[in-house]
Amino acid sequence: MMEVLKRVPLIRTKLFKCCFARTYIHTNLKPPKANQTLQRYLNSNCNTKAIIFFRELLRQNPSSIDSFSFLFVLKACTRKPFSLEGKELHAQLIKSGFHSIIHLQAVLVSFYSASGNLLDARRVFDEIPKKNVVSCTTLISAYVVNQKPQKAVELFREMQMLNVEADQVMLTVAFSACADLGALEMGEWIHAYVRRKPELEADLSLNNALINMYAKCGEIQTARKLFDSLGEKDVTTWTSMIVGHALHGQASEALELFAEMEEIKQKNSKNREGGNCGSTIILPNDVTFIGVLMACSHGGMVEKGKNCYQSMIEDYGLKPRDVHFGCMVDLFCRAGLLKEAYNFVIEMPGRANAVMWRTLLGACNVNGEIELGEKVKLQLLELEPGYVGDSVAMSNIYAAKGMWDKKVKVRDQIKQLRRAPGCSLIEVASEISEFVSGDDDHPLKVEIYEALEYLTVSMKTFDHSL
Repeated sequence: MMEVLKRVPLIRTKLFKCCFARTYIHTNLKPPKANQTLQRYLNSNCNTKAIIFFRELLRQNPSSIDSFSFLFVLKACTRKPFSLEGKELHAQLIKSGFHSIIHLQAVLVSFYSASGNLLDARRVFDEIPKKNVVSCTTLISAYVVNQKPQKAVELFREMQMLNVEADQVMLTVAFSACADLGALEMGEWIHAYVRRKPELEADLSLNNALINMYAKCGEIQTARKLFDSLGEKDVTTWTSMIVGHALHGQASEALELFAEMEEIKQKNSKNREGGNCGSTIILPNDVTFIGVLMACSHGGMVEKGKNCYQSMIEDYGLKPRDVHFGCMVDLFCRAGLLKEAYNFVIEMPGRANAVMWRTLLGACNVNGEIELGEKVKLQLLELEPGYVGDSVAMSNIYAAKGMWDKKVKVRDQIKQLRRAPGCSLIEVASEISEFVSGDDDHPLKVEIYEALEYLTVSMKTFDHSL
């Protein structure tokens, strides 16, 4: 009897399958369409299964594939991203004659952008006969994410000339590019564009991007006025302003704002406990604490910084990242606590990166710490052996202590290393130009060198006249 009972679920399953098979035959039910299956895989985030299923369709039933099939599977490739598979799909898409469909072209731009292949992303974008706001925003975002803000701003201006109507998302990304470049004039021009569109000004994400842009472009007072004028704020709003104050060395303002943020959080928590469900609790995130730790570092508030670092972990359950560790190292170094900084780096979880060691080496240079500087230099040799700046810093430490033999030895090593040329950006009449040391490719190089020669002569003449 027990054996029969054990077999009941199995018998029931077989009976169900049998009945289902009969129903399938008698009612002429059809299996799910190919696109429905692809979409189901996509919605379930089963991107690999979507690609495998699409390949099976190509081999066994190519007539079932249409432009939507390509759309779904390209989106699956974009999510990972599957670089090789996406390129194969692009080739197959051309063979199938779907390449001119604008929705597919937009997804291709998104795919290449997600892969970091900006050259092919731009090539596909240029092939789109009628650009829309989605395809434009995708490529502008890709330039910003891949640290090419100048190209992002140039493309935004190009789209304005083509009368592509910008939406909140495109404008937010454009502000981000201006912030990275420090292109205040261009940012102000975009802000004026937003003011002419009343429906855009109410967008919180856009206002957050504006605060960030003004703060990073040096207009901290304008950023603060905008911050104070906003009725609705989220964690990004608070964080942008706290980081902005910290970047400008305004430690007191940053920490006061953080204290206000925590006070509002506690007040809203009490309101929630009292039954007021409308009170929104805004918790600081890990980026907020970057601003707080930077402020403590610039203000020389070591104990406050240590307390905030512990609070981030214990009170808010946030896991410190490399940037937080770097802020703590900077905090100790600025206060002249080099041994404490060294111990912090040695004891921190995971391996310290070159930036942290380099911060400590710079502090050793300022404080004339030879022994500790040599230890730090050995760590940097393991991480980035070819970086010239580390050798220069060590050479300066030896020179400050009159250790000329060691200085000469390090200087000889420097001559064997190549240093990356420096570059600078300048904004004139909303146009951003990049200048690289020793670069002869600038289109206005003749005029630039003429102006430089004139300035050199003028300065020499002025010097002799004193």
